[in-house]
Amino acid sequence: MCGRYASTRHDSDLLRDFAVASIVDEPPEPSWNVAPTQLARVVLERIVNDAPDRQLRSLKWGLVPSWAKDLRIGSKLINARSETVLEKPAFKAAAVKRRCIIPADGYFEWMPLEDPKAKKIPMYLCGDGILGFAGLYELRPDAEDRDRWLWTYTILTCTTQDALGYIHDRSPVIVPPDLQSAWLDPTMTDPDTVRELLAQIPPPVLNTYEVSTEVNSPNNNGPQLIEPVSRTT
Repeated sequence: MCGRYASTRHDSDLLRDFAVASIVDEPPEPSWNVAPTQLARVVLERIVNDAPDRQLRSLKWGLVPSWAKDLRIGSKLINARSETVLEKPAFKAAAVKRRCIIPADGYFEWMPLEDPKAKKIPMYLCGDGILGFAGLYELRPDAEDRDRWLWTYTILTCTTQDALGYIHDRSPVIVPPDLQSAWLDPTMTDPDTVRELLAQIPPPVLNTYEVSTEVNSPNNNGPQLIEPVSRTT
């Protein structure tokens, strides 16, 4: 799964790397410890005046389906399994109509040790540049202000491949640059085409290293959270 990640890049970096055309709102503060229910930058594409418009927006992490009566459901829908996303009621509409990419510097996973009683070790996984997590988004009238819209998102996950499996058996789906335009295309609404595209996404090649247990608390933040540490035995 993906339950915590870092998102610290300036909008200018995201505009360049994701070919964004429009900045819709103000960015949240840079975060080295983005947690569920918080706001983060998301790239999505919509049809505006009969033309595609690739936008950069701030969305709340935790997808709230349009039919949900309780907005708290979003805290349980921070991830969506890519294998079943086209069948699950909470995700299937967004999977064919509202796909997005979540820019990330890297993400955290907690690695179990051989001793089941030992505390898991926080690990940071990152690439050579900005990662683009595959995601879905939803929008609906805000319950507290009907003149506003609540925008939420979820991150797709897949079975971890190769060497990363020793850290966690699930990992975010990371869309390579050559498939990002297809993933964001709002005119691609055929479920079979979406399924085929997901099958084309290769496992990522990532760097991994241990970080401080300070990241365990979502209240902690700062660049020190992604600094490598050595575990003492």
